[in-house]
Amino acid sequence: MPEHLLPDPEMERLIQEMNRLAERSDDAAPEPRVPALELDEPQLGTVLRGDELHGLLAAMVARRASDLILVPGSAPVLRVDGRLQRLDLQPIADDGVGTLFAAHLGARSRRLLAESGAADFSLDLPAGEGTTHGVRLRVNLHRQRGRLAAAVRALPQRIPSLPELGLPERLAELVQADNGLVLVCGPTGSGKSTTLAALLDHLNQTRFCHVITIEEPVEYVHANRRSLFEQVEVGRDAPSFAAALRSALRRDPDVILVGEMRDLETMATAITAAETGHLILSTLHTGDCAQAVNRMIDVYPAGQQGQVRQQLSLSLRAVVCQQLVPTADRRARVPAVEVLLATYAVRNHIRRSNLDRLYNELMAGRGRGMVSMEQSLAELVRSGVVSAEEARMRSSRADELERILGG
Repeated sequence: MPEHLLPDPEMERLIQEMNRLAERSDDAAPEPRVPALELDEPQLGTVLRGDELHGLLAAMVARRASDLILVPGSAPVLRVDGRLQRLDLQPIADDGVGTLFAAHLGARSRRLLAESGAADFSLDLPAGEGTTHGVRLRVNLHRQRGRLAAAVRALPQRIPSLPELGLPERLAELVQADNGLVLVCGPTGSGKSTTLAALLDHLNQTRFCHVITIEEPVEYVHANRRSLFEQVEVGRDAPSFAAALRSALRRDPDVILVGEMRDLETMATAITAAETGHLILSTLHTGDCAQAVNRMIDVYPAGQQGQVRQQLSLSLRAVVCQQLVPTADRRARVPAVEVLLATYAVRNHIRRSNLDRLYNELMAGRGRGMVSMEQSLAELVRSGVVSAEEARMRSSRADELERILGG
């Protein structure tokens, strides 16, 4: 692992102290009781030919769409290369979405729909109908205007490599570490899950590790190559992210993927696991790296934030933020990526709550593998892949982008 990712001596002392505090805390407080929840056992987890839903999914695959949106009163809509396309079909009836998915819902999904108005689950479309490898589908079923609607995301079973995704190959170094916390951030639909899958696939080809993924639902399926994988689906295999993460720590893992940091308990457990010898990968919905660090701290009560800053300064290894930008010809989307590595200076800024200085470290750390969003966007513009107008729309620091483009 490169030297700039290793903790400094002062941090070694701090981590020992934090571990002592954690041990005392564990001894003082019993593990919280997790309420029993039923798990999903749908009648059908695979969409077979003859199912009315099969035709819509086949059209989705044939057109290489990333998403299928089903709303009563409208014809089905596909998202292809970031743009919406309406299928030439009849509008969906008021009860049409519920009918399409009735056989694919388990008890837990039905309860969540009744109680919270939304449920996430996964489906499989077998090989055929335009795809050699088959497609795994992530479904969000939800209520709007008193009726069921759905958003379906297609996830090919073949995991793309980092170069195929247009991501820096140096990101592969992040999964060569033995411990620490790696966050992949960005808005919904920015490819965070695919980036994490590519990182784990690289690890699977290069290291012999015990890897546990915790997702809702499981998206990419990893075959056992050099590494041994267990894939836990929240809802089918565990009642919550926090419960699944606590259980995973008892299974002798080397690497744990937490699909999303949703609550304080999950974040706290993940940070402790990263401190105590595990490599933790997870996601956050933030726009840049500094926001990601700030989000991890702000979720804690004010009285605990000082301690969390210390823990995060020791456990954080890297933050990657990305967004998908339409190409100049509008035929595809390419990633613009911001990479913050946990150098000594970055750790010190987190510990001292100087998060506004993290952007300066991004700009100064180019030789170490760091890059700001503005630098990434500027490179795409200079290579002719993305228009300058599109880059300006995607930048939160327009003045900095103009300075780089003009330099």
